[in-house]
Amino acid sequence: MVRFGYTLMTEQSGPKDLVRYAVAAEEAGFDFEVSSDHYSPWLTEQGHAPYAWSVLGAVAHATSRVELVSYVTCPSIRYHPAVVAQKAATLGLLSDGRFILGLGSGENLNEHVVGEGWPAVAARQDMLEEAVHIIRELHTGELVTWEGDYFRVDSARIWDVAEGGVPIALAVSGEKSIERFAPLGDHLIAVEPDAELVSGWSAVAGEPSRAIGQIPICWGPDKEAAIKQAHEQFRWFGGGWSVNADLPTPAGFAAASQFVREEDVAGSIACGPDLDELAESVKPYLEAGFTDVAVVQVGDEGQDRFLAEVAPALLEKLRAL
Repeated sequence: MVRFGYTLMTEQSGPKDLVRYAVAAEEAGFDFEVSSDHYSPWLTEQGHAPYAWSVLGAVAHATSRVELVSYVTCPSIRYHPAVVAQKAATLGLLSDGRFILGLGSGENLNEHVVGEGWPAVAARQDMLEEAVHIIRELHTGELVTWEGDYFRVDSARIWDVAEGGVPIALAVSGEKSIERFAPLGDHLIAVEPDAELVSGWSAVAGEPSRAIGQIPICWGPDKEAAIKQAHEQFRWFGGGWSVNADLPTPAGFAAASQFVREEDVAGSIACGPDLDELAESVKPYLEAGFTDVAVVQVGDEGQDRFLAEVAPALLEKLRAL
């Protein structure tokens, strides 16, 4: 059966609210929860960007059943892979094995803040590959020294790590990245309902893997108000990965999305009170073969009501698909 998840959007909610939402999402019946890992929101209207790993630690303690996924962490610029290996191992223990480490090649919006520049995409892919190898080595619990093309590790050991380490899911977007990263990852992450990504990953990996996708919705009792909220908070969504990965600041996203209209957003994000319409918007991911789909309820306003009053009924409709 397909698992359905809830997104902890660090760009639109503060840390205490996110932990409260995580508990409510578990009570509502979601199977897993994914957390973004941003230093900045995409737009100033979103207004938040707490440290995802502190939030995830609190969520691991406050919940007992749902799986947790970083969606996604870049382990190569803002964070050194040795540090990612340590915090992922710790979160794996805190969650009693409920954590999946989701990794990707990053976005300029978050990575430029440490002043190390923004490498070309080929270099970022090289860095990600090397980082995955380092994390895997450290998750053995053995002493690791590494001298690579991008990273050095000097006599490092993760002292607290579960046997076998932490499962790793890798974000891919095309055939070349699948060929490169499917042999390195346990699971697939993708943000488009592309059946070729799922089948291509399975063909290369040669074993059953989970395909984890994500889709925004904007439930609200008034459809026009929901569209307005989605436009205010998520008008950057239609820019595409090639644009979204390279813009450095919320001001850049505001400029890039200044001509996006409310009707444009309504055409790409299901909005309003109709739960059948919201559920149907997820169907392309199911048809593409995704095993796990996380929904994003756009906007902080109304999250409590969504989780308490709407989510259980929406989950029933999603599972009926």
